[in-house]
Amino acid sequence: MLSFSNLEAQYITEVMEYTPAPGQLINVVPWGTPCGAQSIMGGVNGSLCLGAFGGSVIFRFNDPVENDPENPFGIDFTIFGNAIVNWSEPGVVWVMKDENENGEPDDSWYELAGSDYWFSSTKKEYRVTYTNPGGYEAQDVPWEDNLGNSGVIRANSLHTQPYYPLHDSFPIIDPDHYILEGTLLAGLVYEDSSGMKSIQRAFGYTDNQVRGTSPYTVPDNPYTREVENSGGDGFDIGWAVDLDGAYMELDRVHFIKVQNSFQADGGWLGELSTEVTGAVDVAPDPSITGERALVVIRDLPPVLDVGEYQLEVFLFQSGRVRSDGFVEWATSNPGATVDGNHLLRVTEEGPLTITASLSDRPEISATASTTVQMNRTNIPDGRGFEDEVIIYPNPASDYFRVSGIRNSSMVLFDASGKALMRVDNYQEGMPLDISGYPGGVYLVRMGMGDSIQWFKLIKR
Repeated sequence: MLSFSNLEAQYITEVMEYTPAPGQLINVVPWGTPCGAQSIMGGVNGSLCLGAFGGSVIFRFNDPVENDPENPFGIDFTIFGNAIVNWSEPGVVWVMKDENENGEPDDSWYELAGSDYWFSSTKKEYRVTYTNPGGYEAQDVPWEDNLGNSGVIRANSLHTQPYYPLHDSFPIIDPDHYILEGTLLAGLVYEDSSGMKSIQRAFGYTDNQVRGTSPYTVPDNPYTREVENSGGDGFDIGWAVDLDGAYMELDRVHFIKVQNSFQADGGWLGELSTEVTGAVDVAPDPSITGERALVVIRDLPPVLDVGEYQLEVFLFQSGRVRSDGFVEWATSNPGATVDGNHLLRVTEEGPLTITASLSDRPEISATASTTVQMNRTNIPDGRGFEDEVIIYPNPASDYFRVSGIRNSSMVLFDASGKALMRVDNYQEGMPLDISGYPGGVYLVRMGMGDSIQWFKLIKR
């Protein structure tokens, strides 16, 4: 356990635990060693790397962090990283109240639900097993997850030390293999003519927003893109949710955990690795106010090669998702439309920007951009079906069926456009098992050629 004595109690005073995932800066001084964990105490200019997905650090302040509505923008604490423009390495933040009052982080963790928590692409209770490749030099570190995927944390020529945490520095990590778990985000990481990009999340994640200027005790408004004050990433304890996604009413928290939420390769930049340089407790100041309404759209892929794409949009007030309110859609060209179910249809190729605005407050909006390069230019119109085609039950839990169609082709797609299931000769009423897929929004395509209909399916 690391400790630090500081008269300014608003900074981190104790690091309770540092458990990195493998990565290019692990076992490198100071970023990937216990001394890096010590460096984030007492200020905001430390150097700590969490490695690949699941790497984490647990810390506390001298006094509990109060959930004070008079804090600027409702923000209770700010965490700083080293994000730059067009390169974000988001970490999920969790909080804990010392319910048993023993001074140890052994009660219930609550995730602070940021903008991406509600997307169908976000995976809760995601687990990865890392295996030590051995040796005294950098080698690819293999990993497998609980969804059947596998890959490697790729070694590069810039960092030649072992990427798997060394036992001398991290004795609690098994020297052969270990499991890390948490929430996985599906952010937008890609390379274009200007270089590698990892697009910033809307709010609620650390190492996400660039740093501003001192005093660092005055937080930024997380619901706007501008850097007005300290920069970094501000957090409201009021965003805390339980395992079922229900908001909690916590008056204060004693422990904070940051967990890398990405498993992504940044090309020559290496794996995405959340970094922490410090944190500060925010003091009440009701004179600092600002906008708290927000619209968030899930990222479009850099290139859209299908005629229809299911959009996801959420409305927030003070960082909590709201079920009331509606959005109006606008597109940058007449060859693209969005219907009442947020289904994007495109008929023309080229750059495309879509905008979602609050119906009652059009100045509150969000945009997403892509380049349309379709493999086909004719959008299916559903001709050739004699009966009304119905997907049922919808929402579904373990299975769904289709009525009004016989001897048809059926393809099930996830929200990103990936085909998950194909049936060449679907018969009316045939049950289709979806129990193994996570909850979220899916697309069902029925028919072939010019006789095609598309449907949105929601899985609980």
